[in-house]
Amino acid sequence: MTSSTDNRAFSVLQRVGRAFMLPIALLPVAGLLLGIGASFTNAAMLETYGLTRFMGEGTVLYSVFTVLASVGTVIFDNLPLLFAMGVALGMAENEKATATLSAAIAFFVMHKTISTLLVLTDRLNDPAMHEGTIADVVGIPSLQMGVFGGIIVGLGVAFLHNRFYKIRLPDVLSFFGGTRFVPIISTVAYVLVGGVMFLVWPYVQNGIYALGDLVLKSGYAGTLIYGFTERILIPFGLHHMFYLPFWQTGVGGSAMIDGTLIYGAQNIFFAELASPATEVFSVSATRFMSGKFPLMIFGLPGAALAMYTCARPEKKKTAGSLLFSAALTSVLTGITEPLEFTFLFVAPVLYVIHSVLAGAAYMLMHILKVGVGMTFSGGLIDLFLFGILQGNTKTRWIMVPLVGIGYFVLYFFLFRLLIQKRNYLTPGREEDNAETKLYTRADYNKKKNTLQGTETPAEKHRVSRTILEGLGGRDNVVSLDCCATRLRVTVQDSGKVRKDLLTESGAAGVIAKGTGVQVIYGPRVSVIKSELEEYMQNG
Repeated sequence: MTSSTDNRAFSVLQRVGRAFMLPIALLPVAGLLLGIGASFTNAAMLETYGLTRFMGEGTVLYSVFTVLASVGTVIFDNLPLLFAMGVALGMAENEKATATLSAAIAFFVMHKTISTLLVLTDRLNDPAMHEGTIADVVGIPSLQMGVFGGIIVGLGVAFLHNRFYKIRLPDVLSFFGGTRFVPIISTVAYVLVGGVMFLVWPYVQNGIYALGDLVLKSGYAGTLIYGFTERILIPFGLHHMFYLPFWQTGVGGSAMIDGTLIYGAQNIFFAELASPATEVFSVSATRFMSGKFPLMIFGLPGAALAMYTCARPEKKKTAGSLLFSAALTSVLTGITEPLEFTFLFVAPVLYVIHSVLAGAAYMLMHILKVGVGMTFSGGLIDLFLFGILQGNTKTRWIMVPLVGIGYFVLYFFLFRLLIQKRNYLTPGREEDNAETKLYTRADYNKKKNTLQGTETPAEKHRVSRTILEGLGGRDNVVSLDCCATRLRVTVQDSGKVRKDLLTESGAAGVIAKGTGVQVIYGPRVSVIKSELEEYMQNG
């Protein structure tokens, strides 16, 4: 019974995690716009690089970059609404457009209900209210719920949608049946939810602030635990649910910036980035982000080099191509799963060690007071925009390569030693007849063609057909979605899932727990998902 309950819980958490990916995927774009715009309209930066004459206030370029900064800011300012819509979209089983519209409606209804009750009870300006309790939410004075408010709306509306989008009403009311009933029931429900939140949320908020204080007071040890936990959850696809509260809510701390109280580590960093008054970025916020840079840019490439040097001579060319591509992806974009899953499934011990080193990297960046934030990835692009471009005085970014070089050496020698001593079958070390086909030339070429999109239409259908067979057929697939690198599937019968076929389709790894299945394909997974959906409909 416990195992069944755990499997169902994992399946639900997996669906929630993938639903978070759509709004989270906006962060890199918003961060790039804000980072570029704020950097090139910052007077101190322009003076430092002698650009005031060409890009100073009053110039065309200044106006352009001001617009970019404003566009990036508006996305971060409205993340709760985007999470409400994105989570509903991701959790809806069918008729996703209706769920998304209903979530937007429910979001407005909930906050307007709270706002009206605040006015009626004369609590908008109550000095007894905790500082920061009241906020402007899409133009509505309401309780400061942050992305939690959006998630509450998204999950609730998705539940209502999945339950009622096929409802049949009596003939006289039939016009309001089916999908039309969803926004109606969502409106009614979230008037009630708004009333409940008005009563309950201030206490929840105080609990969140208390947890945030506890996290901040935990010091370097807390930072280490945070970094370790964030990495160790990646194989289960639950890391988004872990770091999001630190980035977007009071759990990650608070700061007064330009007269506004800001909550959440990432929100604090980007508010400081947009503020001309910022002299040094808050390390208490960036402690939840800056530790990724030594890992992504230096550590994992060191592990890739170690695996390459341990490969058999006749397989070095194939292994080298695979590992170089994965390492370059890690360095530039911070997307590490293709490389991490390369050794996760052949040597889980290496992944545990990697997670410990990840925690240490976060702690070291905290100790060295590195103030570099990020949008999503922690690769070279983020380091340049939010570290190098902002100057060492504000960020101490120079510590990243100094620590990173040490991490590259440590990863290289430690991984090489363990691979050779324990004979881990990392890429290029398999026997010719080994079942780990990921590392053979034929499977590497097949995967390369799939991920680069160079396969013929027949090959695309073949890959989709193989994936579908591996998932147990059309009738066995309950829901299908993806995150940055994984196909996330809920199946009816996990016993019908064939990992060998999924690996044959080009997957770097397969995780199956209960009815939740995750198939790792790398950054091109969204294309694979679209082609699979098309094949399921028309193939």
